Amino acid sequence: MAERKPRKDAARNREAVLAAADALFARRESPEDVTMADVAAAAGVGKGTLFRAFGDRPGLLRALYEARLEPVREAVESGPPPLGPTSPPRQRVSALLDAVLCFKLDNRSLALALEEGGTGSPYQAEHYERWHGLLQAALEQIPGLPDSDFTAHALLAATRADLVEHLAGQGAAPRADIRARLANFTARVLDSGPQPGPAAED
Repeated sequence: MAERKPRKDAARNREAVLAAADALFARRESPEDVTMADVAAAAGVGKGTLFRAFGDRPGLLRALYEARLEPVREAVESGPPPLGPTSPPRQRVSALLDAVLCFKLDNRSLALALEEGGTGSPYQAEHYERWHGLLQAALEQIPGLPDSDFTAHALLAATRADLVEHLAGQGAAPRADIRARLANFTARVLDSGPQPGPAAED
């Protein structure tokens, strides 16, 4: 029984920190304006508690990103078509990319902060590897489409947080327009390989 209270306190502190960070990133125009000190103060915890729970600022960003992404991950892992695992591969590729884009449109500051953190490369991030793996697996099921590994990288490049910010922020492009442009680009890429011929008649 003596250990239960610290565990409860840690879980409560973690939830408070994630909620505070979520609110701060939603309010601040630039992700760089949100500091660990800001988050600790908003959550009502000490900076030491924050660093023990998340390690550093990128660790906090990753935790918040994963918490927001959980509903999307559940839909991808066990949901119905077009996003779930039983979807036809062409539909699933388009749905996966649209899900990534919509998530980044909904979480522009957080996505930008995470992808610009650390090495400055999104390709080293765990979430990038997960999306790339899902896309590559679906692309490999499309007959005649070459180099699924590179194609997955190229398609994901169209959802980079800095590009999303450029289009939706500085460019003020409507959400529906950005989604339609990505869908059209994806369709052109998928249609670049040999197309299946008509079914043989009996």
